[in-house]
Amino acid sequence: MSRDYVSLPKAEIHIHLEGCFEPEEIARLAKEDGEPLPRPREKLLEWGGGLSEFLQFLDWICSLVQTPDQLATSAYAFARRMKNSGVRYADVIVNPTHWHHWRHRLAAMIDGLDVGFRAAERDGLPRTGLCISLLRTQSEAEAIELVELLIALRHPRVVALSIDGNETAAGRTGPRFAAAFRKAGAAGLKRTVHAGESSGPDGVWDAIELLQADRIDHGIRAIEDPKLVAVLAERRIPLGICPASNVTLGLYPTLAEHPIEKLRKAGVPVSINTDDPALLGLVLEREYARCSAVFGWDDAEIRELAQNSVEASFAPAELKRDIVQEIAAWRR
Repeated sequence: MSRDYVSLPKAEIHIHLEGCFEPEEIARLAKEDGEPLPRPREKLLEWGGGLSEFLQFLDWICSLVQTPDQLATSAYAFARRMKNSGVRYADVIVNPTHWHHWRHRLAAMIDGLDVGFRAAERDGLPRTGLCISLLRTQSEAEAIELVELLIALRHPRVVALSIDGNETAAGRTGPRFAAAFRKAGAAGLKRTVHAGESSGPDGVWDAIELLQADRIDHGIRAIEDPKLVAVLAERRIPLGICPASNVTLGLYPTLAEHPIEKLRKAGVPVSINTDDPALLGLVLEREYARCSAVFGWDDAEIRELAQNSVEASFAPAELKRDIVQEIAAWRR
């Protein structure tokens, strides 16, 4: 029997706002800014250079967003995307270094996005928390400066400090950012860390031991270290996994070879997410369907994954409780 995964209550906890611009929105922004498209519109989302080229393309898209109204429009469109996939709450990652016109005006950027998110919530769209992200190539001083700014702002929309970027290109960065993450945690910010994607288990160990991550984005290469898998399971450290993104960007040849099911069976709290959905042609409900078909998940296992996504989110406790109750009733 086919399942309706839009009706499944769930959270999206590993998704980048930078990767949520649809081709028509990119073309509109480029036209507004008088910027030529890098390739024909029908081939706009085609690239063959892997993660490095992909990140460069993100920088170009975000450079097109130059006004508060454009920020608000992007935020509202994100919330509408979440609603269309049956998401009840989302943690969205925003890395200011991608946004050329805003990277030194973070307070104004957060305010602009908040206008769009608040409008979306008034219209009944899902609530969204902002995870403000460092780039792996930044310095220790830049990291501490960002955290101090977030602490001074204490904006209610900001729920976490994040770190993302190409692990392979940047090398080991956990020691460099440990002080910033300690400071963020002491101030009450949650901490989420991209690790174990293009690098191996060592990055996940650093995320746990040095950055004290509340949640790990990707984390899939942990499967290469049985001791690490046991630690993730014992401490219930959640992994925000993006299976289709990992396959598209060449980490695994096929979805069947992806380790999400092995991690789940080992007791690691895993969830399904989309990473950069517009740029990769993904929607969350279809990712649930694909994984369910490949790994043979039944309704109880689907509810487990959805509940993992909610419990690993940085949503308020009351909202988490309500969504978990909805999940328990799904397809009973």
